[in-house]
Amino acid sequence: MLSNSLIPLYTTTHSRTRAQESSAAIQRLYIAMRHLFIRGSYKPLGVSGEAMIEALMTLRPEIYGSIADPEKVELEGLLYIFQRLPEGIEECRYVNLISKEGLEFSHFPVIIPPKRRRNCYRIDQEQMFIEMTRGRSDIYDVLTHLTFLFVESEKIRRNSESTRGNTTRAWKMLEQIVEKDKNGEDFEKEVAYTYLSSILGRPYGEIAEAAELFEKTPRVNSLFHITYWMGKLAREEKQESQDRVINFSSALREKVGHHLYGELWANHIKEHLLENQLFDRPIHIISSNLHSVMNSFFALAALKRIRKTEDLGALALELSKEENDILRNRVSEFAQKTGMVQIEDESGTNIAVQLFDLTQIPSSILPPDLEWNERYIAEEQPLLLVVDYAFGEQAYEIMDELLKPYESNGENYCLKVRSISIMGKAGILEGKKGDIMIPTAHVFEGTADNYPLENDLRKEDFEGHDLAVYQGPMISVLGTSLQNKDILGFFLESSWKAVGLEMEGAHYQKAIQAASKIRNNINSDVVLRYAYYASDNPLLTGHTLASGSLGEEGVKPTYLITWKILNKILNPVN
Repeated sequence: MLSNSLIPLYTTTHSRTRAQESSAAIQRLYIAMRHLFIRGSYKPLGVSGEAMIEALMTLRPEIYGSIADPEKVELEGLLYIFQRLPEGIEECRYVNLISKEGLEFSHFPVIIPPKRRRNCYRIDQEQMFIEMTRGRSDIYDVLTHLTFLFVESEKIRRNSESTRGNTTRAWKMLEQIVEKDKNGEDFEKEVAYTYLSSILGRPYGEIAEAAELFEKTPRVNSLFHITYWMGKLAREEKQESQDRVINFSSALREKVGHHLYGELWANHIKEHLLENQLFDRPIHIISSNLHSVMNSFFALAALKRIRKTEDLGALALELSKEENDILRNRVSEFAQKTGMVQIEDESGTNIAVQLFDLTQIPSSILPPDLEWNERYIAEEQPLLLVVDYAFGEQAYEIMDELLKPYESNGENYCLKVRSISIMGKAGILEGKKGDIMIPTAHVFEGTADNYPLENDLRKEDFEGHDLAVYQGPMISVLGTSLQNKDILGFFLESSWKAVGLEMEGAHYQKAIQAASKIRNNINSDVVLRYAYYASDNPLLTGHTLASGSLGEEGVKPTYLITWKILNKILNPVN
């Protein structure tokens, strides 16, 4: 949603640029989602849902590939969304977005999508409940994915019918295949791929490759199963008027925007600090993953008997592999005996926290990559508070609540925040996966609202490590699913000269500026450090998030950024 101030002038009086059309489409989509959320429910293929579909089709986000093609079903995009939606949602006619409303105490098993931390509950054959506790960005993310799902299900429906409206043979054969699969009976996959090829409008080779990817992905149903149920519900809606419906609970509509979960989360952390007499200690906040700081301190010492190496980078790469749960658990157990406390989330934010007491960490166990100033640590006695990744607008909620004073027994306690460091994943606009971006400002997509910052990290800090580094403004977008090459090209080539896009930076900076410059909850001279590593380049074909995760390519930039942040905290005199 770009304001006019962010869009170039019309090329003629009668035509608009694609960037302008895309901007208008994002604006319509964003407004429609807010309207439907306030209203409480809608039918995806009703009038309101059609408005969202039309906007998404105009936008044609890169992550959804061939969404605008009337016949070809987008396979990479489907895998992307099913990794972020609950398993079995393709079978559900009714989707209910709710707040934390007590279902965790019910007998319904919790379903957690593999790529997004959300508690979901399958109530019956037709109904799925999805907990939304991470703010508006999370709601818009789900609605965008569902809209894409309905677009693709209509393609499947059309491809399952002949020009006269009769059911095709390919669809009838798919029904038999799904029934055999359900009963555990064998079927010839190569023959089945030919039926899918007809129904999905894709060549045999693409179908075979995609089916294998779906098969290998945990907590995602097979491509046969998903195709059948997407088509089945679409056919029943068209032929039997069995409408699909999305509902928003009244509790969710009441709670969104009021920081209820963020306040619970922040107070839980502050309670721990107060109970352990830690409120008077200087604290450094780091927003990042929950492994790189812990591994940087403890991995070499925890695994020295079974992994005889002084190369923390090589060990980090090994720890990143999915099959090495035993090694990761050993590091975590060692860390919790040597100065780290794991503060589990009980609020519903799905953001866990690690607290490191640096005075409890023996310098003898540290790797050579860390610059430990023993005198400084002994005198200052700093704490590190590592916060897991937030999601979009949720970043403002948790940082705003964390930096507020804590009231207990009639007294107010303020955190003695010395620095705030933000490390995140972002889409890069010039470069490739694994490169590093250093922001000089964050700009909200859809407005000219901007947040310049004095970043204690510089491009020069990362030179000499065989990674490309880009420094400049970054765009905080409404959602990664709402971007196309036209808008991204504008951000890159216009006077904004943006180097990348992410979802949290401006939200974090908005909360930090309010706390330090307006509310005076923290010192105005708090040190800020922002750095991102590139998870994708949406301007390059085959390099979008839907093309697959960053994998091992992300290990080197993740740890390089972590070490730079830690060294500036552990040895501030340099």
